[in-house]
Parts: sequence; C-alpha cells; structure tokens
Amino acid sequence: MAAAGVSALFAVAATPVLATSYGAGIENSQWYLSESVFECSLVHEVPGYGRAVFRHRAGEALSFYLESEIPVMRPGRGQLVVEAPAWRPGVAPRAIGSVTVSDQPRAVTVSSREATLMTQGLLQGMRPTVTRAARYDDRPVRVQLSNVNFSGPYSGYRECVSSLLPVNYDQIRRSRVPFVSGSTSLSDTDRQLLDNIVTYVMADSTVERIFVDGHSDSVGSRIDNRALSEERANVVADYLRSRGIDDDLLIVRGHGDQFPVSRRHADNRRTTIRLQRQGERPELQQANGPGMDFSG
Repeated sequence: MAAAGVSALFAVAATPVLATSYGAGIENSQWYLSESVFECSLVHEVPGYGRAVFRHRAGEALSFYLESEIPVMRPGRGQLVVEAPAWRPGVAPRAIGSVTVSDQPRAVTVSSREATLMTQGLLQGMRPTVTRAARYDDRPVRVQLSNVNFSGPYSGYRECVSSLLPVNYDQIRRSRVPFVSGSTSLSDTDRQLLDNIVTYVMADSTVERIFVDGHSDSVGSRIDNRALSEERANVVADYLRSRGIDDDLLIVRGHGDQFPVSRRHADNRRTTIRLQRQGERPELQQANGPGMDFSG
C-alpha cells in the first residue's frame, strides 16, 4: 500500500499545471478605434480579464498596455509571445521578449518595438499572449489578444496616425526658449518649437491661458536686465501672435534676474511659455510656481 501511495504522489506531481487563459473567441472578438488629432487608440476587450489597448499619442511612438481592475497575475517578470490560434496547429510561436507585470490596474506596459511586433503578429493572423504566474498560486495565467476583426480598425488607426498633431500637451505645456547674452533673437529651432505650440493651441479649445515670461541673467544693472527680459518675452509673444494666437490668450511678463534657476548665467537667459487648460491649478500662473524648474 505504501508503494502504491508513493506512486500516486509522483503521478500527481508530474501532472502539468493547467493555465488560466483569458481571451476573446471568434464570436466575441472586437477591436474599437478611438481617434482624434491628439491620440489614436485601438481597444480590445478581453473577456474575464479587462482590456488591451494600443495607444499612439501625438508626438510619441506607439505603446501598448493591459488593464484590469482585479489583479490576476503575480508582480514580476512575464513572457510575451506571438502564437497561432488553436485553429492553426503546427505554427511555432515567436518570442517577443519579457515584460514587467505590476500590481497596478495597468498591469503590463510595453514599448514601441514590442507593440509594433504585436500589431504585425495580429495582421498575420497570430495572437499576442502574455504569460505570468497567477497572483495567489503557481498556475500560469495567459492573456491573449485575438486577431479576429483586427485588420479593419487597424487600417483606420494608420489613417488616424497620419493626422496626429506634431506634439502633445505634456510635451509643450512648459517650454523654454534660450537666449545668448544680450540677445533677443529667435533661432530656427526656437521658431519650430513655437510653431508646434501654435499648432497645438489651435487644436485644443481647452487652453485658456498662455503665460510668456522673460528672464535675464544677473550680469549688468537690474534696470537693463528687466528691460531685456521684457523684450525677450515680447519677441516670443509677437511671434505667437503672427502665427495666429489670439492676443486675449497671452499674458506677457518680464522678470529681469528675479527668478534664477541656476548658477550658470546661460540657464537664466530665457523666455518660458506655459499653457494652462481650463480647470488647472491657479498656482501654475505664478512665475515662480512649484515644480517650475525653468519657468520662474
């Protein structure tokens, strides 16, 4: 009896642990395109798990994330592969790489390279799959993306990407135009930055203020520095106006050397541009507001 018990124990230990799989089937696989000049997203509901999202913000590259309100995977390192669906037996899976699984609702986030390989796999009829141990036991958890009904929304996504703005709000909400000593001239690089700001503001009706703050270094008299900082602010503001920005949006100020951000004179010779949307904190209006490394 003892030998039989040991044999049974080894038999149970040798039994493979079944994975818990989440994924849409042929009958309920849908992809939804959300599109604007600010962002293009492809959203896929994963039954029982949550959703998978390919996201492309203006001014950035494609990214991907898995989102679930209930964490089912253990935090740590998981694997991302592209594999054939069950109805295509014999096709070998392709490894994309490892992914970091967190205990946050957005449990998995991958970069542009991996996201692009995932979309290529979907277009080839494959299923990108993330595998990681379950949160509370050793069973593998597999989250799969279905390729069914993907190609149509993906075509719309590509059209959407071609119409994205050159930048997003986070990239230009706090911007800096540097100046050489005594100068008020804009470079081609400065004009490109300002053109991007104009393009964004024209598209986003929620921007209600543009603060243009001129600054100088501490070399020379304070009176001269104040005048120089005002001229630097006006040069930037005039350029914005010439490109179509409404004067009512602009608040233009010169601060002289009142708000240095560095001991290096070159860092303090600048004009900063700060955008404010409706409902944002009023302290962002202050020239020396918190967190404003180069905006004060």
